[in-house]
Amino acid sequence: MVFYFKARPEAGDYTIFMGLDKHENEELIKFGFPEDIWFHVDKMSSAHVYVRLHKGNKVNNIDVVYTPWQNLKKTASMDVGQVGFHNSKMVRTVRVEKRINEVVNRLNRTKVERKPDLKAEREAVNAAERAERKLQLRDKKRREEMDRLEKEKQAEVRSYKNLMVADKMTSNKDMASTHKSLQEMEEDFM
Repeated sequence: MVFYFKARPEAGDYTIFMGLDKHENEELIKFGFPEDIWFHVDKMSSAHVYVRLHKGNKVNNIDVVYTPWQNLKKTASMDVGQVGFHNSKMVRTVRVEKRINEVVNRLNRTKVERKPDLKAEREAVNAAERAERKLQLRDKKRREEMDRLEKEKQAEVRSYKNLMVADKMTSNKDMASTHKSLQEMEEDFM
């Protein structure tokens, strides 16, 4: 089970969600989005909390660690719900001196409980991203082909290969066979 919250809808389009226990935490770890930010109470067993940008603490004086979802590392030797980090420099810690009940109460009023198919959601986003990349690649190839054809056309225009084509040339003998005098030909030329 995953809990979803809406925090200050007027502040922007983002969702806060968290797993009920370590098993849901595993699913959230496995199928997060790159834009998700992960939060956890440091050195204590607690829910993993995520903020999804578009795109619960009951103890005082705690440290909350957070990092982008992409920085979470899960190895086979880790316990259920346990995570590590690929890059510790991307992990931030914030000290929470005192629980602010107004914020917690406001969030609890927006709480919605769902059983999402996290894998299907992740696959849908991946499919949409692949389709977008494929479309961009197709457009790029089309533009490159149009550029190539335009360059060939411009090269043909600047080329001398059509200047001295035998079919388009006339010799003095051909000119003499038209029975025009030299003066008539000069007049035609001018």
